[in-house]
Amino acid sequence: MNSTVIPIEEIPNRVLKRAQYEAFEFELLDSRVRVRNESYADPENHEYEVTVEDGVPTRCTCPADARFDNPCKHRVAVAIRRPILEFVEEVQLVADGGLRVESGASGIVDEDGEDADSECDCAELGDLPCWECYRTGKREIP
Repeated sequence: MNSTVIPIEEIPNRVLKRAQYEAFEFELLDSRVRVRNESYADPENHEYEVTVEDGVPTRCTCPADARFDNPCKHRVAVAIRRPILEFVEEVQLVADGGLRVESGASGIVDEDGEDADSECDCAELGDLPCWECYRTGKREIP
């Protein structure tokens, strides 16, 4: 992941707080992330798309991002949630000919369709399945 981030000093405290506590829902759309704010009674009217370039949320379709010099709360909400940025970067790698992401023990499948990391944490957990095996339906909780 690129180490370039939105500089924290450029984010007003009010925006940073709202990006942290509002009930955002995220949906991946290629190199964009749809951010829906479920804090409102009508969340369908508070849904915007954030563009991510080189691991940094660079643009948002909301009015505040166009109106103000500082990043909007939607861009900051994506920026402070590292797993979302990492997932966007993985998808962008796939689009550029990198690894293909599928559900499996490791979730990463190589070019031959083989699980890139067939090891999971089930062995260390005894009778219990690891999260990935449970999530993908490979093993049930006894």
